[in-house]
Amino acid sequence: MGHVIDRAIKNVMSMHNVTLRFGNKTVLDKVNLGFNAGQLTAILGPNGTGKSSCLKVMTQELPLKKSKNYELSYDDLTLFGESAGNWQPNELAKSLGVLPQSSNLTFNFSVQEVIELGAIPLTISPSQRDETVKTMMEKVGVSHLADARYPLLSGGEKQRVHLARVLTQLSLGGDKKMLLLDEPTAALDIEYQHKVLILAKQLAQAGAAVIIVIHDLNLASQYADRLVILNKGHVVADGSPADVITEQNISKVYQHAITIMQHPEKGYPVVL
Repeated sequence: MGHVIDRAIKNVMSMHNVTLRFGNKTVLDKVNLGFNAGQLTAILGPNGTGKSSCLKVMTQELPLKKSKNYELSYDDLTLFGESAGNWQPNELAKSLGVLPQSSNLTFNFSVQEVIELGAIPLTISPSQRDETVKTMMEKVGVSHLADARYPLLSGGEKQRVHLARVLTQLSLGGDKKMLLLDEPTAALDIEYQHKVLILAKQLAQAGAAVIIVIHDLNLASQYADRLVILNKGHVVADGSPADVITEQNISKVYQHAITIMQHPEKGYPVVL
């Protein structure tokens, strides 16, 4: 059985007619997307098709402007029912968390100190901060690294540390909570790929809107409620894993012959 999407779930983020160009390359072409609370959405597509750029538009990391070599335009971009531009950064930080593909952090902080950075936007006591950080370290499996120096960690360990930091940041988000994860499993071994996606799924089930950019079609099919495939700047498929992971869709987008079967126990589509 495929995942069932409840279309009545509250909309958290929406974007209309998003167009993004770098020079002569159109990265996003009049894209319309909305994301719901209580739903884990995976954004899929070939390399260079606009997946990470889509996240950067959501977070306003890319400026809204037009020049000879760059253009970003859209009709509207809303977060939690308000224009994204109306949010004050400190307030938005409590509700919108972003885990990028990589971090440039080079300071010789301990793991615990890095995770504590997530509490900066929060108005909590030191004891509350310590308890929150402890809880998030346990959730992502880095408690044993609390005193380790961050620069000495492996890529996968660093990614889990930053996930704990972002979860700390969102700990007071209440019913306004959105988490964006850009390739969260790329540096992880199989065990932690599944642990991170189980955690993402649990956050969505608890009411957050969770959006992940991911290349692994089978992981996306297993954990996401909704899949969105981008190709050449357009949304070419949007729906449940059963609706989106088809031989026609995947072969056409990825230019490779594949076979689809159902997982023998859980029923989600598997790409072979």
